[in-house]
Amino acid sequence: MSQSFTAADKPLGETSRQTRRVLVTGAAGEIGSYFAEHAHTKYTLRLMVRDMDDQAVKLLPYGEVVTGDLTDLDRMKALCESVDTVVHMAGDPDPSATWQSLLDANIVGAYNTFVAAKAAGCRRVIYASSIHAVSGYPPDVQVKTSEPVNPGDLYGVSKCFGEALGRYMAEQEGLSVIALRIGAFQPIEAARDESGLNMLDAFVSHRDLQQLIEKCIDVENLRFAILHGLSNNRFKRLDISDARELVGYDPQDDLTAEHPRLKELKLDETVAAHNVTDERQQSGIREELGD
Repeated sequence: MSQSFTAADKPLGETSRQTRRVLVTGAAGEIGSYFAEHAHTKYTLRLMVRDMDDQAVKLLPYGEVVTGDLTDLDRMKALCESVDTVVHMAGDPDPSATWQSLLDANIVGAYNTFVAAKAAGCRRVIYASSIHAVSGYPPDVQVKTSEPVNPGDLYGVSKCFGEALGRYMAEQEGLSVIALRIGAFQPIEAARDESGLNMLDAFVSHRDLQQLIEKCIDVENLRFAILHGLSNNRFKRLDISDARELVGYDPQDDLTAEHPRLKELKLDETVAAHNVTDERQQSGIREELGD
């Protein structure tokens, strides 16, 4: 079976000796701004925004706020100077986006970010991919990171490009890259709303994705990986076992435990596990054990 990760042949840094400097592109967006607010005491942050608007001003307490355009390679190189890790969140996030917008923001923008990070000597890029890179699979299929990409829209195609470019940069150019296929990033309150059912198998809470991003920054033994970013939902569209095993991801939230109608069902108790943990199933070696 093909592997969706590559181990580093030696540690990629010395986390105990320094505070990592992290560049966040798209820092004024939902994920970027939450990350900045909750990570600024752990990392030294450089927060890239497109314009110094009201959203950008709100970031000032959390780090160095800078302006930049993904299509400007020279500017991206300058912003990557003295940076350990680039958390690349910028781009067009619209699943209905058309080619020209995706070309500038998600294709050229991803290329410039990876090249700038390599030119500046950054250790790692964390690339915000998406569940849309594999949303072309039937809805009853749980997708593993080792399976072929199968985008469900042109936006997903652009994320597949970023994943492929990231692997090239890691395997051939020596820049460590971790691609995160992010699900439905929403506050826990959204999981408790009646409309939360539409993200039953794709929900990822703010605190769970924050934990995963931080673990991807800190891990030292990965050259490349594709990881899935979902919460610990009872039903998961994406398999998160690689994230658990490779970076120690330990998600805390589960939409089925938060949504009012699903919570009443007590799924952890009522859905059979089909093994000896079920209340009415006994161990087949009970006689040998003397039980």
